[in-house]
Amino acid sequence: MLGIVGGLVVLVVAGLLYLSRGLNQGASITIDEIDISSLPDGIYEGTYRAGRWTNTVEVDVADGRMTAIRVVKDVQFALAEVRKQTIDRVLEKQSPAVDAVSGATVTSKAYLKAVEKALATKD
Repeated sequence: MLGIVGGLVVLVVAGLLYLSRGLNQGASITIDEIDISSLPDGIYEGTYRAGRWTNTVEVDVADGRMTAIRVVKDVQFALAEVRKQTIDRVLEKQSPAVDAVSGATVTSKAYLKAVEKALATKD
């Protein structure tokens, strides 16, 4: 019985370590402003890689404005409302340098960094 309990404790601890790995680093990510007005029309793809927060987005740019953002590869444990709020904020401000969604800072910043990377250079 003690062996089973010990094994479960090890699994729980390992799971918690996996889930929390990268939280501090992710929370401190900085997002830079991008001058979208100088970008040619097109679809820009960007990927942010950070363990379970890895994601890929496509950003449509037309007439110097972002017109749409699609999440091509989502973060693990994605939350639709966080994704929607983050994308809505970016499109409204026309910049990836927006506030993160409260309570989902690392996930929000992962999306924002992918958008920044997409717009920094055309793939």
